[in-house]
Amino acid sequence: MEDIRIYCENTQAYMKVAMGTALNEVSQSLCAAGFSTETPVLAALVDNKLKALDYKIINPHNVRFVGYDHPDGRRAYIRSLCFVLQKVVRDLYPDKILAIDYSLPSGLYCEIRHAEHLEDGRPNVYFVTDTELQAISDRMNYVVAADLPFTHRMLSLEECVSLFTRNGQKEKVNLFKSLGRFNYNVYFLDGQADTFYGPLVPSTGCLKVFNIMGFNDGFCLQYPMEGVFDKVLPMKRQSKLATALKEHSDWCSIMGVKGVGKLNEKVLSGEIVDLINLSEALHERKYADIADQIYARRGSVKVVFIAGPSSSGKTSTSKRLALQCRILGLNPKVIELDNYFVDRELTPRDENGEYDFECLGAMDLKLLGQQLNDLMAGKEVEIPRFDFKEGRKYFDGNYMQLREKDILIMEGIHALNPAMIPDVDSSKVFRVYASALTSLSIDENNNISTSDNRMLRRMIRDNRTRGVIPEDTITRWQSVRRGENRNIFPFQENADAVFNSAHIFELPVLKYYAEPLLRRIAPSSPAYAEASRMLKFLDYIVALTPAEMAAIPPTSILREFIDGQIL
Repeated sequence: MEDIRIYCENTQAYMKVAMGTALNEVSQSLCAAGFSTETPVLAALVDNKLKALDYKIINPHNVRFVGYDHPDGRRAYIRSLCFVLQKVVRDLYPDKILAIDYSLPSGLYCEIRHAEHLEDGRPNVYFVTDTELQAISDRMNYVVAADLPFTHRMLSLEECVSLFTRNGQKEKVNLFKSLGRFNYNVYFLDGQADTFYGPLVPSTGCLKVFNIMGFNDGFCLQYPMEGVFDKVLPMKRQSKLATALKEHSDWCSIMGVKGVGKLNEKVLSGEIVDLINLSEALHERKYADIADQIYARRGSVKVVFIAGPSSSGKTSTSKRLALQCRILGLNPKVIELDNYFVDRELTPRDENGEYDFECLGAMDLKLLGQQLNDLMAGKEVEIPRFDFKEGRKYFDGNYMQLREKDILIMEGIHALNPAMIPDVDSSKVFRVYASALTSLSIDENNNISTSDNRMLRRMIRDNRTRGVIPEDTITRWQSVRRGENRNIFPFQENADAVFNSAHIFELPVLKYYAEPLLRRIAPSSPAYAEASRMLKFLDYIVALTPAEMAAIPPTSILREFIDGQIL
């Protein structure tokens, strides 16, 4: 049999393998020869496209084996762990449905549900006891110890509809029908079936690290920490964030659009404009509710801080909130926290010697605190401006004073961190956390990452407004996420109010703009693997037409990213 020459990026060497050799065999032969990784090999990038380890080599390739220390390895691990959980729940509760609903700081929020919904459309949750959770965990450990293989094969549309109808997975069936393809790749584990938009690990024996912890009406599936493979994520019971996610999840269910399949149906049937109007009305109601909370504390609150991760819509949120405050008779004034950067040469540097513009020390905290206290005391102050080209702040006569009905609105990444204004009376500050906390799912067992949603927003906006090429957005995203994990997410619970900027209809909008950008990325680019993953995800979604997108109002938060906003 003919030998194939491949290049292994891990060893930086060429090697020959027999045609038809599986990646798993190549990985094992490398390990036997002394090659080792920090974590077990879980998948591989073949010419920058993610493949399962059962992929057979029939052409020359560049191959890079990845473990849990790589984002694609982590996603393969988590997908596979979800499949184990799905199998165990179906074994123990054959008449019920597992819903892997949305991401939490500590893992994935899951519920076991009855097949029929409540009268108002919300899920009919089966409340598991601590004893039952322990039984689920024990059963999962049993499946992991058995080291059962994950297999997959192509099934026709008719076979998929029949199979998942019997399983009671209506959202998955809706998805298949809305896409209308001839066949689908279906994974199997010991007789149970599921679908995923990415490969799985070779077998259940790779999934030794996990935990299940009761949370709200369901439980949290915890997986290993990034960088510490033998420990699960620490449990953080962030009630305000969880409440916002649960609220959005229930609202999606009430609208009858919990999964992408139903959303696709709305698009294909011409009902999407009604959904756009309902979602925008929900946002308006939330802005008004937060403004009401600020107004109720008008005797004490003089400053509103707005914080959130990248592309959460902080700028639009501050403007829409200002409008609602004006309706109530308040007079909002806006200052950008970016004007309080220290001069460039005073900016702290990171571990690589680069300027760390996202750390708290990059801000002139002394000046900020002093001016806030002066403003709250009714004094007039001269607000600085920051010249980003020159790297220093300057004063040009921009004076401000807060009168009785005036409130100050400021947005920035550190706005929820008490260390930003340690000497300012916290009772005079109202804090808002804004983020795109989507609870829409692909189907029952595949949730949609809020991080992916925000990355698509950022890619579209930055390409349109700043000329940033899509691959730069992708390659920088992990650095952005590290900054969020350090500077924003630990302080979410300090918020007095949470605004969820996600729209139930936005993925069909983002697909229209993002898909052409992602397709421009060349196979040789380091961003190609991530672009391929995002394209596969977007392939499940039916895009809106320009005529349908015309129904999105010019004040919509989405207009901040796709253009046409008049705020």
